[in-house]
Amino acid sequence: MTRLNAQIPEGPLAEKWTAYRSGCRLVSPSNKRKLDIIVIGTGLAGASAAASLGELGYNVKAFCYQDTPRRAHSIAAQGGINAAKNYPNDGDSIHRLFHDTIKGGDYRAREANVYRLAEVSNSIIDLAVAQGVPFAREYGGLLANRSFGGAQVSRTFYARGQTGQQLLLGAYGALSRQIAAGTVTLYNRRDVLDTVLVDGRARGIIARNLVTGEIERHAAHAVVLASGGYGNVFYLSTNAMGSNVSPAWSAYRKGALFANPSFTQIHPTCIPVHGDFQSKLTLMSESLRNDGRIWVPALKKDVERLRSGEITPADIPESDRDYYLERRYPAFGNLVPRDVASRAAKERCDAGFGVGRTGMAVFLDFKDAIKRKGHDTIEALYGNLFQMYGQIVAEDPYRTPMMIYPAVHYTMGGLWVDYELMTSIPGLYAIGEANFSDHGANRLGASALMQGLADGYFILPATISSYLADEIHTPRIDPASQEFTLAAEAVRDRLNRYLSTGGSRSVDHFHRRLGRIMWDHCGMARNEAGLQQALGLIGELRREYMEDVRVPGRMDRYNPELEKAWRVADFIELGELMARDALMRRESCGGHFREEFQTPEGEAMRNDDEYAYVAAWEAAADGAEPSMQRERLEFNDIKLSQRCYK
Repeated sequence: MTRLNAQIPEGPLAEKWTAYRSGCRLVSPSNKRKLDIIVIGTGLAGASAAASLGELGYNVKAFCYQDTPRRAHSIAAQGGINAAKNYPNDGDSIHRLFHDTIKGGDYRAREANVYRLAEVSNSIIDLAVAQGVPFAREYGGLLANRSFGGAQVSRTFYARGQTGQQLLLGAYGALSRQIAAGTVTLYNRRDVLDTVLVDGRARGIIARNLVTGEIERHAAHAVVLASGGYGNVFYLSTNAMGSNVSPAWSAYRKGALFANPSFTQIHPTCIPVHGDFQSKLTLMSESLRNDGRIWVPALKKDVERLRSGEITPADIPESDRDYYLERRYPAFGNLVPRDVASRAAKERCDAGFGVGRTGMAVFLDFKDAIKRKGHDTIEALYGNLFQMYGQIVAEDPYRTPMMIYPAVHYTMGGLWVDYELMTSIPGLYAIGEANFSDHGANRLGASALMQGLADGYFILPATISSYLADEIHTPRIDPASQEFTLAAEAVRDRLNRYLSTGGSRSVDHFHRRLGRIMWDHCGMARNEAGLQQALGLIGELRREYMEDVRVPGRMDRYNPELEKAWRVADFIELGELMARDALMRRESCGGHFREEFQTPEGEAMRNDDEYAYVAAWEAAADGAEPSMQRERLEFNDIKLSQRCYK
């Protein structure tokens, strides 16, 4: 069994990162040229890591399944990126950002990692500005800030509703510079299907060329996973259609521990599901909660009249509207954290006050904001989001309130990593959403971009040298070795099994069923009976998948159905682990809400005595049940308390 050691540096919390960097081992420039690093994923974490490592002088191989890094899912991030600059002079600080993040995650994240994240946040903004990222500015020229959920200060930097896109273009520019300089080699249209270990260390990957179907071997002294999250296990999510867990899952199968897999974020402001054949959900940025007010009718007779078309939202007077977030959480109002806002919307809809055709929606209303700030100001702040909503729903959100409902968005769980971001496999690192480290049981809005870029630009480039300093005498890894040969043959055999099954059901048929199981039993609300049922249903689905899936086409050419077949098989196994993790954790915390464990007011009720730990799962051979290890969370600078946003 792998023994967990987070390698947290000694010393005061605020001095750990500085002390670590001052004392960590380095690699000389002449030796960096001898070392190869593989980076999987070219979103914000991957692109920034590959660019930074290339700039340092390492030989980097960057892989993505898209045709270009610019199509990485980070591009979809809308609202902004947090940093503790305190430009508005409203009381922000590194410690306050650290505190808000720990509290927002419901006290299930490591103090040392989160403090480092807050510390590095300001450097990200400086670097992005130097790259030319067009952050919004105040009239006087200072960078503008706005508010996000779970904070009472304005610390979110933004570029209208396209912050992820603009930051990704900055990272892409840095990456392109290193590609031109020859320090980074880009491999696009590659599906990374396995991690290769040699003598217990990560030494390379097996990838499939998505255009030619060729099974490729790539070797390196270290491997970095920046492959994002796994929200698509739910089938319907705000993730890009191609987002998958396969690189991280291959590492789990090879011995890397998977931490807190059931910690899933349900985002409160998404366009509701509108049909049985829908395959994608659309996020409406959390930044809209800065000015939009969320409400439902206070009277059920108005709900019925709305659904029948007898009245419009504008016909309901203020006195008959329930601004339920402002009513329940007066201190934070519409800017409570995402998990709190999502559960409150579900509670209102389950109670019969939901609007829209299905009753599974609430209003996000800008009437007051437009009256207060003017149409042009609202358009300047959110115009592209309003345009997107109008195109999808065919309603004008300037005149009619948006309808929103929670949807799967982000996963806080991921590969277990230590302080250096190394997994439990030596030489294998996980950064960004692929690891579990910074957000606990719930991520605050605008913190995903912060973590991805902190890991890629600043943290990994500093920590990876500690490992590589021992690798300077290791010759270049031979991809023709037996370990690579066996791994490539295993990948080829598994792909052939899917092609030869000859079943009657499409891959999407099984994926959709998996998504329904996960949403019904391991979604916004969970209970013991439902999770037990989910484990049985997923096991049955897994057996059926292996016997009845139909994958047309061939392996040696472009075959998107074969791509999906591999990914969905991994999702089914992951879904089982998520249900097992959620069943084990008999408490409610953040996005993990067990119905048996709630306060009389319906809030999440933690059990710090028994569950203040990271649950790290280790795969077992021959289909046996995985085992779990605990990393106890120590809180020395923050006092554990029941979260309160009232």
